[in-house]
Amino acid sequence: MNTVEWSDALLLEFEPMDAVHREFVDLLAQAQNASDANLPQAWAAVVTHTEQHFGREDEWMRKTRFASADNHILQHRVVLHVLREGLAMAQTGQMGAVREMAGELGVWFAKHTQSHDAALALHMRGQVIPTSQRKAGARAAHRPP
Repeated sequence: MNTVEWSDALLLEFEPMDAVHREFVDLLAQAQNASDANLPQAWAAVVTHTEQHFGREDEWMRKTRFASADNHILQHRVVLHVLREGLAMAQTGQMGAVREMAGELGVWFAKHTQSHDAALALHMRGQVIPTSQRKAGARAAHRPP
């Protein structure tokens, strides 16, 4: 299985995104390392986090009229759909499929971060964002849109 871990290659130099990405990596690693008995709960935490994470990014893209928003938001929707399917599988005991999904999610996340999210971070660094929101980091990133 492809295991996920944080590395400097995932840094985007935009703290609100970096903070939420660190948390995502931690939660995905917890799911990957969870026992079968704990996997449904760990996967549910990944899903909940990702809904908020993607929701915040989608909100930023819409509010700032990010040029690639449509494609980026579509990717978020597809991945969330798959994650929710994974939750249903975990709840019905299909742990092997969920573990495989977790590995693939780690690979997808690294690629997505280094391409789509890197472009969004560059765009966001050029936006005027209140200092309080920048300092809030993960808190701001977790507020639902």
